[in-house]
Amino acid sequence: MDYRLEVVVVPVSDVDRAKEFYADKMGFNVDHDSHPAEGVRVVQLTPPGSACSIAIGTGLAPMEPGSVKGLQLVVDDMDTAYAELSGRGVELGDVQTLGPSESSGFKFVFFSDPDGNGWAVQEIREDQR
Repeated sequence: MDYRLEVVVVPVSDVDRAKEFYADKMGFNVDHDSHPAEGVRVVQLTPPGSACSIAIGTGLAPMEPGSVKGLQLVVDDMDTAYAELSGRGVELGDVQTLGPSESSGFKFVFFSDPDGNGWAVQEIREDQR
């Protein structure tokens, strides 16, 4: 039996604002934007190259907007990811290297969505896998 993590709910206060952030600034693909029941809206978005999506909306889960922390996107090249995201207007922190040295450590950059949900971009190069 496989157990695949394929969707993570991210609580937001303004669905349209969050959809714009994730689609336009982050470059996530909008998989669907639906209203399956009264008072329920589901917007599913997937990062490029990812098997896992996020779901934002109304009536999804009893979580406070901004309460999710520690979501991570993994990239092969931090410099390219940093340039792409900052070029789209994502407010990123400084790149940090965690580990014994610049050459053998893992690079991270942290940011938040408009509600304060916390994200990281982590670089894992092929030689670190």
